[in-house]
Order: sequence, then structure tokens, then C-alpha cells
Amino acid sequence: MPDKKAIVLSSGGIDSTTAMAIARAEGFALYSLTCNYGQRHASELEAARRVADAFAVEKHLVIKMDLRPIGGSALTDDIEVPKGRLDDSISSGIPDTYVPARNTIFLSYALAWAETLRATDIFIGVNAVDYSGYPDCRPEFIAAYERLASLAVKAAVEGSLVVKIRAPLIAMTKAEIIRMGVRLGVDYSLTHSCYDPPRVGMACGLCDSCHLRRKGFREAEVPDPTRYAT
Repeated sequence: MPDKKAIVLSSGGIDSTTAMAIARAEGFALYSLTCNYGQRHASELEAARRVADAFAVEKHLVIKMDLRPIGGSALTDDIEVPKGRLDDSISSGIPDTYVPARNTIFLSYALAWAETLRATDIFIGVNAVDYSGYPDCRPEFIAAYERLASLAVKAAVEGSLVVKIRAPLIAMTKAEIIRMGVRLGVDYSLTHSCYDPPRVGMACGLCDSCHLRRKGFREAEVPDPTRYAT
């Protein structure tokens, strides 16, 4: 096993899977962390499991929490998932699929696990180019959280561990991400992106995430393995 360890936050989507491929290419032992937070479907949990198996990670940890009592999101509450929006609409404002403080919560679990594993790097597949405007996907957020990590855990305060928050995709388009993943051997048929799948193994084809996925494969000139309902 490599001496250096990385926690990779994995949702089973394009971005987190590509981030995992980058961590593997850099020689890290991979520890996959997936959060079951009460999202409206289990498809991404199954995709994250498939990805973890394909990458032969050292451990795939699924943390169960329930953000449904907090609500405030189309992914955790009785709010309709936006569909049929075009690029201009997607990039203007924060949509109802935003989950309050989600990446802050996820990174906190990853930081706790990093401290116990003595892992120096946490990879997160956030992106601030082809994305839905989420505030916790911006470079400012990642930089602020890394500062927090240096103050929040015993190992960091004692000087025995420095944890870096790695967001290697943050300034890339979806097409650039896909092309990089292909170069690194990612099998994107394992991944799932849709916010509102009509059934297992199928994507709606209309939500923001499906739109960005389709656009990314088209612009990358890479065949899209996704089965869309529309």
C-alpha cells in the first residue's frame, strides 16, 4: 500500500470519480467516503459503490445521516426538481437542488476520518465552471475550509498533520473533466448524475445535472453511456 493516503468524497458522479482517478494517478492509497444524507434516490449510493469497487479502494465508508428534517432542498424536501433549464438559467442564481451546507458537512466527516487515518489529502470534485451555482463549490469556500482544517483537529493543532483540501477540477469545464477522466481510464458508465431518475439505471434527461452531463460528453466528443428517459 502507498504510504500516502487520501480521502475522496464520492457521490458516484462524473466529478468525484474523476477526482478519485487523479488521486490514484498521484499514487495515493484511496479511501472513499460517501454520505447517505436522505437524498431522494439511492442511485448515487449504488454508483459510488460501483466506483469504489472498480478503483479497488482500501475502504469505502458510507456515512448515514438524515438532512430531511432540515429540508430546504429539492433533494431532501417536498420541492420539485427544476427541469428543462438552459445554460443561462442554470448559471444564474442558486437552484432548489442546493442542499444547505452540504459540502461543509461532508468535508467535516472527511476531515475527521483523515485525522484518524493520518491522511494528508482530501479530494472533492467540486467545480465552479459548468455547475449550478452552489456556494460551496467555489474556490473561496475550499480555501476557507482548508484554513478551518488547520485549526479544527488535534493533529493539526499539535503540528503532526497538515490536511490539504484538494479540488483539482474546480476551474475545468465538464468537457475538460471528462477528457481528463478518459485519459486516466475512468469508465463513466459506472457513474450517475441525475437528480430525479425515473427508475433504476435511467436518467431523467431534463434536470440541471443531466443537462450538464449531456453537454459535457457532447463537447468532449466522447460517447455518453447514460440512458436518458427524455
